[in-house]
Amino acid sequence: MAGASLEKMLSEKRRPILVEFDPPRNESPEAFIAGARALYEAGADVITIADCPIGKASIDACMLAAKLKREYGVETLPHMACRDRNLNAAKALLMGLSMEGVGQVLLVTGDPVSHEDREQVKGVFQMTSRTLAKSIVDLQSQGKLTPFFLCGALNVNARNFDKELERAREKEDAGIQAFFTQPVSSPRALENLRAARQALRGALLGGLFPIVSYKNACFLKNEVAGMEIGDDLLSAYQGLDRAAGEAMGRRQCLLMARQMRESVDGYYIMTPFRRVELVKGIIDDLKQ
Repeated sequence: MAGASLEKMLSEKRRPILVEFDPPRNESPEAFIAGARALYEAGADVITIADCPIGKASIDACMLAAKLKREYGVETLPHMACRDRNLNAAKALLMGLSMEGVGQVLLVTGDPVSHEDREQVKGVFQMTSRTLAKSIVDLQSQGKLTPFFLCGALNVNARNFDKELERAREKEDAGIQAFFTQPVSSPRALENLRAARQALRGALLGGLFPIVSYKNACFLKNEVAGMEIGDDLLSAYQGLDRAAGEAMGRRQCLLMARQMRESVDGYYIMTPFRRVELVKGIIDDLKQ
């Protein structure tokens, strides 16, 4: 049987641990399902599934969430990006999720389609996460949709965090009830998280990303929007082999979790490169 919903865990002050596990980019889900089940059995309270991350096609997050919930009893929370669907398509997908017993989603505007794919693929972007949330709430109030627990994203690494907080308040007014933060790995991100705790009504799930190598840290620092990697942290990975890099990432996640503890209601771990064993170790650390 599946565990409690995220909404129930938060209402009971249980400090849930959520783990993001990216969907496969082909039609073979076996490795994904095995990894997601292993993370859930290791103590993750909810498995979250990104919706075609970086704008590349993958197995639909909502279909994977439904399969995991129905066939394996895994509590799931799919992401829903506005990039690829209009309101009718979003409504249809939400009704399908409700039919499958998945009553929680993370609404994101979505990464843009990559440059090399734009000749064939066009982003829809009829809505932002805010306007989609408001539309869902309106449909629920009309009795046309079963109530969902709506989550949104909060970038604690934003250059203009005052503007980010303003958008987050607008998301709350639109119906967002909890926020998943970008990875916290710097003093500035911790300070922004504390400011969010004071400014927002919704629950906060603090983002943790275990960096695994110097190359990985450089890529995140220079190429990935929403990440902030300090020079001291970057240099700490120089010369480390795979095992030492993973150990460093695990220690860094635990340090960040301890430092953000008073500002968050739970934790949100992103799984790098499908390294399930690494994330299982972090789950164990958090549960200690």
